[in-house]
Amino acid sequence: MSDTDPRSDDALLAAYASGDQTAAAPLAQRHAPRILAMAARMLNDRTEAEDVTQDTLLRLWRKAPDWQPGRAQVSTWTFRVAANLCTDRLRKRAQLQPLEPEQDLPDTAPGTLARLHASQRRTALEDALQTLPDRQRLAVILRHIHELPNPQVAEAMEISVDAVESLTARGRAALARALAPRREALIHD
Repeated sequence: MSDTDPRSDDALLAAYASGDQTAAAPLAQRHAPRILAMAARMLNDRTEAEDVTQDTLLRLWRKAPDWQPGRAQVSTWTFRVAANLCTDRLRKRAQLQPLEPEQDLPDTAPGTLARLHASQRRTALEDALQTLPDRQRLAVILRHIHELPNPQVAEAMEISVDAVESLTARGRAALARALAPRREALIHD
């Protein structure tokens, strides 16, 4: 189902707070995919990312009666909440022994080589992202993967625009260093 509700996020939250349960679906359709993508990259675990997405939306519904239109954008608020939930999970995870990652078997269908190569590049980027400190990783994901402007990244992370620029610059440099040894193998004609 696609989001065809023309109401703004603020209007939908107000409707939900007034008892219109149907206002939740358009908000979820608008924001859940981006929250899920960001959380999956932060956590490198789709199941945990789905949990973070659900928790973020539940918190949004609870916040609806107190929502102040114009004070923050729903997208920025949800990214901030999701980022905090991811950070909490990463801290807990750091105390546990890491598990062995599952190995994907290559597909043998036509075009396998191209898909395999694209998958290797994606995996290399995801692996390199995981080497970044949490705040750098979040800044890079929000800025360069989700393509949010620096002011929105700053608001979502509750830092200054200068800090966002610094984090993303350091993150890009660290990614370049991490990917440099594999550069030749990852280049595809």
